[in-house]
Amino acid sequence: MDGPALVRSIVPQPGRAARTARQASMYKVVLTEAATVEDLHTWLDAHLLRRLWLSLWLPPQLRQRWKDAFPELATTRSNAT
Repeated sequence: MDGPALVRSIVPQPGRAARTARQASMYKVVLTEAATVEDLHTWLDAHLLRRLWLSLWLPPQLRQRWKDAFPELATTRSNAT
């Protein structure tokens, strides 16, 4: 065996939970630190944001501003949808 198949068998691949945690962490940084609207367009995906929304720790005022601007976030039930 060689190439990517060997690498996959030796290097543990991150599970879904680890990937989701990294995505949530990155989204928190982008939402709290973005300097421009272009930053938001570059780094955020609407579908993934809706999926992660409830698991994101955000300052209450920032969370409320996003929910006011995007009412569909206020109706998000779980990060599994």
